[in-house]
Amino acid sequence: MRIDTHQHFWLYNPVKDAWITDEMSAIQRNFLPNDISWTLKQQGFDGVVAVQADQSPQETQFLLELSQAYAMIKGIVGWVDLRSEHIDEYLDDYSKHAVIKGFRHVIEGEDDPDFLYRDEFLRGIASLTKHKYTYDLLIRPRHYASTLKCVEANPKQAFVLDHIAKPPIKTQEFSEWAKFIEDLSSYSNVHCKISGLGTEADWKHWKLDHFTEYLDHVIACFGKDRLMFGSDWPVCLLAGSYEDALKIVEHRLGDFNEDELKGFWGNNAVKFYGLK
Repeated sequence: MRIDTHQHFWLYNPVKDAWITDEMSAIQRNFLPNDISWTLKQQGFDGVVAVQADQSPQETQFLLELSQAYAMIKGIVGWVDLRSEHIDEYLDDYSKHAVIKGFRHVIEGEDDPDFLYRDEFLRGIASLTKHKYTYDLLIRPRHYASTLKCVEANPKQAFVLDHIAKPPIKTQEFSEWAKFIEDLSSYSNVHCKISGLGTEADWKHWKLDHFTEYLDHVIACFGKDRLMFGSDWPVCLLAGSYEDALKIVEHRLGDFNEDELKGFWGNNAVKFYGLK
């Protein structure tokens, strides 16, 4: 099975989606499964994981409703208030929907560098572990230290790092990010999405060799069986096309054998998220 592990869908609202700035006007509109389904078919994908883009229970419900209408959605990474005292009740309720595989919080938008290691959040992660849900890590450099502490404190939780931690590809800085990747990858319960790279580069002037050092490092650290592909569509359109998002990754897969390629393009995601 060939899976795109990171797609977003939304009905654009300038208030709710204020994170989509005027600089990002190309994606200030609705994006639904019909807008990408033909492209996915052309590229040989069997389905996608739909990932939350808004921090609300309504977002998870929206993705659930889409999954009921579109078979291409094989899994959902929704949003739930992990800091709530009622987190177990919420997860019990969501467990009725097998398509919900995990949850995410937009940590990169949190100013608190220790957000991931606050008691309330750790309690929520413990609940995810108990209910056998995955957790997607979306972070910035200020969260590196607390991410490592959170992962170390939760060895039985299945984590996946989104967008290889958004390295500063545009400025070609490397060392701080590389040390973090080396440290994080030492925890065997953490997987990594090679996704969202184009938008971390110069949107208009990137070249394939701008990504090589970062791709080489993440592959060397995580190994080929803990990596998976994600396009970050439609956000990836800011830096080109869906096909460009594929090219950025494909140029570095020459030393993957047939089984490793099948793993990267789908089987690793099937196993991690429990997709059918």
